[in-house]
Amino acid sequence: MIRPFGLLADGRGIDAITLGTERGLQVEVLTYGAILRRLTYPVRGVRRDLILRFDGLAQYELDRAYVGSLVGRFGNRIGGSRFELDGKVHEVTANEGANHLHGGAWGFGKRVWRVLDFTETRRVLLGLTSPDGEEGYPGNVEVTAELVVKPGSLSIILGARSDAATPINLTYHPYFNLQADPRLPATDQRLRIPANHYLPVVPGLIPEGGLASVEGTPFDFRTSRPLQPPPIESHPQLSLAGGYDHCWVLANDADCACELSSPDQDIKLTMLGGPGLQFYNGQFLARSHPTLGNGVILEPQGFPNAPNEPRFPPAVLRPGASYSVGIEYRVEAM
Repeated sequence: MIRPFGLLADGRGIDAITLGTERGLQVEVLTYGAILRRLTYPVRGVRRDLILRFDGLAQYELDRAYVGSLVGRFGNRIGGSRFELDGKVHEVTANEGANHLHGGAWGFGKRVWRVLDFTETRRVLLGLTSPDGEEGYPGNVEVTAELVVKPGSLSIILGARSDAATPINLTYHPYFNLQADPRLPATDQRLRIPANHYLPVVPGLIPEGGLASVEGTPFDFRTSRPLQPPPIESHPQLSLAGGYDHCWVLANDADCACELSSPDQDIKLTMLGGPGLQFYNGQFLARSHPTLGNGVILEPQGFPNAPNEPRFPPAVLRPGASYSVGIEYRVEAM
């Protein structure tokens, strides 16, 4: 179903697209920012919201916490808001201090997407053109987001093509709280991340370039446990981020990107994607949205600051090549 969702401040109309059926997973996505607005599933006979959401379009237009947004052209951070590509230095928008975050001041989450294809209750394909020079990035880029819903899963394929070499790292940014009441602490949820290493950061939350073992640290989520961080003074990396806001390096034999479950374990969400997983425990969300509720971010993606870090997997899309990454959410009521 496609229905009008509201008008932007400039008068452009935005639609909400609903996929799924009453018996299983249901998804609502907006043509504004390709925002994943709702993800719901029946638990004990009652449909439960699994992510945080705003009621109206104006709240999404003013939001700067990326609630449900598709983030890009480069999700996560680029240190110093600059990178060198093929001998040329490019400066991108600095929108988090000196650094570049989630594509810049607007990014893909503040753009109006086109509906390219739609199959009732099952599939939608959205498209966006990002022009050369937008937020400082080189190349004209055509981006697509395909969402396919089955009774127990949402599959997302994010694709792109460019006419010039450009960095790209696309992912989704919903805030998850699997409890029946989003006002309950999201840090009471349980989390498993099959990763032996994470990326330690320097001030500004830019990876320092190396990998650190999770063994014997608060970053060890190889076994499911409550995700509440210990006192931030207990570890220098927690102090830098005010909690968790780091990228875990998924193990080569990882069975998923992560597993998130409610405190009483009546519902479990298994996420697929990678090769990294950015986990943010939502410690600063209430500063910008004190009444929204509590949620945590879990983003399968490439590594942050990869355009400036030759030791990380490459993050450059070149002409004639296609970028394609998949994210999957599998939901199961226990």
